[in-house]
Amino acid sequence: MSFFDFWTEAIAIDLGTANTLIIHNDKVVVDSPSIVAIDQKSGKIIAVGKEANMMHGKTHKNIETVRPLKDGVIADFNASEQMIGQLIKSIPTLNKKFYSPALKMVICIPSGITEVEMRAVRESAERVNGKEVYLIHEPMAAAIGIGVDIMQPKGNMIIDIGGGTTEIAVIALAGIVCDKSVKIAGDVFTEDIVYYMRTQHNLSIGDRTAEKIKINIGSALDELDNPPDDMLVQGRDLLSGKPKEISIGYREIAKALDKSIIRIEESVMETLSQTPPELAADIYNTGIYLAGGGSMLRGLDKRISKKTDLPVFIAEDPLRAVVRGTGITLKNIERYKSVLVK
Repeated sequence: MSFFDFWTEAIAIDLGTANTLIIHNDKVVVDSPSIVAIDQKSGKIIAVGKEANMMHGKTHKNIETVRPLKDGVIADFNASEQMIGQLIKSIPTLNKKFYSPALKMVICIPSGITEVEMRAVRESAERVNGKEVYLIHEPMAAAIGIGVDIMQPKGNMIIDIGGGTTEIAVIALAGIVCDKSVKIAGDVFTEDIVYYMRTQHNLSIGDRTAEKIKINIGSALDELDNPPDDMLVQGRDLLSGKPKEISIGYREIAKALDKSIIRIEESVMETLSQTPPELAADIYNTGIYLAGGGSMLRGLDKRISKKTDLPVFIAEDPLRAVVRGTGITLKNIERYKSVLVK
């Protein structure tokens, strides 16, 4: 160990469209919505994460809430850099230090990312004191986080449904054999619900309400074994302009999400059709693994299983599968060197 190692802290970051998670010393120390609130007059960031999320949809003209990441990549460079900086500063153990340590970082990125987008992530990390920055593709991190031995000459299929993208990949021998990145995931599900409420019930609702509906009664199937209770939803009546409340059930949400789920299913089938036969034989035996927040949608595993005729398994704590894998990679950098993008 060199003298400089004492001045370096190692962190793993899952920089997601919806949530950013950070691991330090084997613990998830930050789990925060990827959103910032900006003062329009001064251009300063006044809130980050949970605090900014509370303001979302409720601001006046002097305050704007911005989500710096879109479809899993940086859309607003300045806001994302400040958000990453603030979230790193909020790590309790780093917060107590009297100096700003150099950071060794592993950050996960979507598999369909371009060179330019990759550079934006790297530069953001370097500006917040990242001295050694490694990148890892999301499906690879998810596979490691689920507990799959990616080094084996054996095919495994991972579907990671995040906030901005759905990453579908077939992994073998520590590499991605074939993959597909689709810009349909949690955010599109939320938009589908907003659109459905507007067109079917003449009710205008915000993203936060739609997100709540998705979590409480969201479903991929119109017949569930344990259906959730109907939910009361408040919004603005588009005809009268008055606030209004209606009751909706999970079957309606299944109908609202149907088109988007069909597109995910088609992408899964397309990836399977490109898979080499020997790996396809492995997948037939091992099944498909689901990770990411979107995989928690009721009945989604059954629906994909029915479409592919393969067993589908949801990762334990799917929201944190990717960051867990990123953390494991950070601890064993030498072992996983071949899967990292330096």
